[in-house]
Amino acid sequence: MKKHGSKTFILAAISFSILFFFLLDGQQYLSLQFVKANLGLLKDYVAANTLLSAVTYVGIYVIAAALSLPGAAVLTLTGGALFGIYLGTGLVSLASTTGACLAFLASRFLFQESIQNKFGGQLKSINQGLKKDGATYLLTLRLVPAFPFFLVNLVMGLTQIPLNKFFLYSLIGMLPGTFVYVNAGEKLSELESLKGILSFDVIFAFAVLGLFPFFTKPILSYFKNRKIYAPFKRPKSYEYNIVVIGAGSAGLVTSYIGAATKSKVALIEKHKMGGDCLNTGCVPSKALIRSARFVRESKIAAKYGIRSSELNFDFAEVMERVQTVIKKIEPHDSVDRYSSLGVECISGTAKIINPFQVEVNGRILTTKNIVIATGARPRMPSIPGLVEGEFFTSDTIWNLRKQPRHLVVIGGGPIGCELAQAFRSLGSRVTILDAAPRIFLREDMQVSELMAEVFAKEGIDVLNGISIENFSTGPEGRFVRIKQDGKERDISFDEVLVAVGRQANVTGFGAEELGLELTPQGTFAVDEYLRTKYPNIYACGDVVGPYQFTHAAAHQAWFASVNALFAPFKKFKIDYRVLPWATFTSPEVARVGLSEAEAQKDGIDYETTIYHLDDLDRAIADSAEEGFVKVLTPRGSDKILGVTIVADHASDMLPEFVTAMKYGLGLNKILGTIHSYPTMTEANKYVAGVWRRAHAPELALKFLKWYHSWRKA
Repeated sequence: MKKHGSKTFILAAISFSILFFFLLDGQQYLSLQFVKANLGLLKDYVAANTLLSAVTYVGIYVIAAALSLPGAAVLTLTGGALFGIYLGTGLVSLASTTGACLAFLASRFLFQESIQNKFGGQLKSINQGLKKDGATYLLTLRLVPAFPFFLVNLVMGLTQIPLNKFFLYSLIGMLPGTFVYVNAGEKLSELESLKGILSFDVIFAFAVLGLFPFFTKPILSYFKNRKIYAPFKRPKSYEYNIVVIGAGSAGLVTSYIGAATKSKVALIEKHKMGGDCLNTGCVPSKALIRSARFVRESKIAAKYGIRSSELNFDFAEVMERVQTVIKKIEPHDSVDRYSSLGVECISGTAKIINPFQVEVNGRILTTKNIVIATGARPRMPSIPGLVEGEFFTSDTIWNLRKQPRHLVVIGGGPIGCELAQAFRSLGSRVTILDAAPRIFLREDMQVSELMAEVFAKEGIDVLNGISIENFSTGPEGRFVRIKQDGKERDISFDEVLVAVGRQANVTGFGAEELGLELTPQGTFAVDEYLRTKYPNIYACGDVVGPYQFTHAAAHQAWFASVNALFAPFKKFKIDYRVLPWATFTSPEVARVGLSEAEAQKDGIDYETTIYHLDDLDRAIADSAEEGFVKVLTPRGSDKILGVTIVADHASDMLPEFVTAMKYGLGLNKILGTIHSYPTMTEANKYVAGVWRRAHAPELALKFLKWYHSWRKA
């Protein structure tokens, strides 16, 4: 409230000052005719009071520039006439840049927050671009006098460019134009108008100078690439357009697009086609979860009016079904299928010799481009006694055939929570050990609390904020020692699943010898086109991140393949703005866009709208009332910033919001869309209705109340 009052006061003060200037006909004092008529008197005064005159002149100029008043050109000419070319240029540069900074700060204080809140999504890429190339853009704008400088001040204030950069590059950029005007000011008495000062030739020269950084960028890039590639000899011709290393989701999609566009593609895989998703990730986990869900629902048969429901199943047969599902899907990712599409599939270990050559099975492949899609592997924490004992990861758990009596799961993220609930549903005792303060740490607190309640009801022990001291094996069995709240205790178990995330596969195929750079997260560093330090070597999928999802890998693969095949004629920047994901627990957790924590971190003024499923007819009919739909919007707007759904079939409910966000549709459009009854997706419409009621036009409703009363009379 205090900040709002300050904004109102400053805006009123600026508005009054500008109005006061025009009402008193202040523009007459900033006209060429006035200065010429009083030039003699002004020169005499400056000669007698040089310091005071300089300070007064700078003050007047700063105020004029800060308020964006007309007359900056005349003031600059006057500076040259009164103080000479060198002192005049210095005074004008200082004054104009200071005034520009004041206008910049006023714009930032008054309008930036509301603009960023309202258009945060659209401005995010602009802010990132300014962070990277802001100096170049600003310098270019300042070097072209034809572009209104006051607009530059106001617009830049709405962005996130730092004040020190704005000051420095404004000072440098305005200097050539300032010099021309100050120089012309020495002959002020001979000038009849401002038109002749900046001729077309001068403006054109400034424009070329301003665009020079953009002209030089590709030139510098060319020489930089020449230096990078200098140690390597380019082949006279290439056998392949693309060699893809890794046949997981990213590698398969890259190969598919390459073959579909009639390029020659080689796909190298050292293990199994389909990668983690088919063999050890999405497919087996969802197959297990489906079996576990059937058992889970049988245990709560009374909830559905069924007196009893006894199941007889064998754990080994459940795990064998998982393998059957994999085998049924295998043909989609098989060598036969991709060979029929025109991809040359090679089984073996790839070795990148140089940016144009890849060795496999003793054969050298020459290629125009290389795409690295080597995926990731389970991350292993350094815990005494863990490696020495038997343990499972999300890669190896599928080999298990004897059901654990007590399974300890290390990690409370998506993989850990999914498998913990599945094993608990199948009858194992399950304990989750998590160093984080809560499970589902990437989601909002509301999600963590609800899922913690669900797990507690199902008998899953969740221990958060713990440290694991060591693992040990003795005559009485296997134990893990943990420390929580400063106290140590031992937990007995018979199997342990490590699920603390995945680590990118960045070594073992020549990347380290080439010096490919890594991020602090241990993934390959790539630019917005998914290029590594070598522009013809791309990387995509889990090996790049930041999202380790199959659909994210496929999304990146499109950009990597198209950029590799069609650059430099056409290339596309990777876009992560609307990327959904889901965790397949019961209930499911699905999200797209911002969480509340992320919105707060970005400084976005947002509203939260929640619809609870215990009000939804279909959820009540299915006895699946646990959960909610939560939507984040900018304050006062129906634009969707983010959505979190906790519900049965949440992953199926989410795509409506994904589509709406991608194509700029707000909650009002969802509210106006017919949804089948009774379905879970009606919750999407109802949450839009909750938002609409909270933003009902009070004045219009009062009028309608009067109108209907009048109609009854």
